Amino acid sequence: MTTNSEPPGRRTGPLLALVVVGVALVLAIAATTYFIAHRDSGGGTPESVTLPPGTTVVQNSAGVPPPPGGVTAGQPVPSTIAPQPGTTAPSTAPAPGFAHQALWPFADEAAAALWQQSYRDGGHQPWHLDPAATALNFTQGYLGYGNLNKAVLTTTKGEESWVTVGFENPNGVAIVAAMLHLARIGTGADAPWEVIGTDDRTLSLDNPVYGAKVNSPLAVGGHVTGVDESLRVQVRQLDKAQAVGEIPGIPAGGQNSPWSGSVPFTATCPGTLTVAVATGGHVEAVERFAITGVHC
Repeated sequence: MTTNSEPPGRRTGPLLALVVVGVALVLAIAATTYFIAHRDSGGGTPESVTLPPGTTVVQNSAGVPPPPGGVTAGQPVPSTIAPQPGTTAPSTAPAPGFAHQALWPFADEAAAALWQQSYRDGGHQPWHLDPAATALNFTQGYLGYGNLNKAVLTTTKGEESWVTVGFENPNGVAIVAAMLHLARIGTGADAPWEVIGTDDRTLSLDNPVYGAKVNSPLAVGGHVTGVDESLRVQVRQLDKAQAVGEIPGIPAGGQNSPWSGSVPFTATCPGTLTVAVATGGHVEAVERFAITGVHC
């Protein structure tokens, strides 16, 4: 019997080579897996990052919070960012001028800005931010219609407000005297309210027209619906404690009937004037009124 036997070294050589190749392959796979896992975990910097439109990235060292006003990826960029110390905020274009006759309580935007500063510093006269309070102060304090003490309705739309003022009759029913028209004057969230006129109904002041330049004596007129009305017209100027012109007792009545008169006045010109007409005497001294704004 013939046998074929090889030395031990020659039998184990190929097997050992296969083992070595297998181990090397396993190590290569493990190293590749580790590298991929480490790269995708955020430990490295990706080659490219796509951000949503309108975003920015603040680069920071690990563990250091972003600076005040900083924006991180995925967050919208603020429309305004506070300037850093030692820098100056960019100037903004001035706001357009007030588009109405400024009747009360401010003569112009500069006067309104002075109040704003006093309000911000010490909360001075906060009622300027309330259109109803402004309307009642105008009616009672400036025009002198003390019995009109009720804000019946307030409607505000954007920078304008309409405040219906009046009184309660003996039965406790609110009676409308006028609808005052107000607008914010100046800029900012704390821009105060300014009386600019009335929206007329059963008593109107059509002449002089709103914003007209006038002289003394002033021709006045309009229409009224009522019975046995006695109209009183006054001309007021913001810096004067008393009316600068007045005529009482203009008789009127009927359905949308015309009325007219002439009022001499003494005012500081150039300047803005408030012209007011009122009627009453049936239940209260003043039951209806209308105003307009002019300048001399």
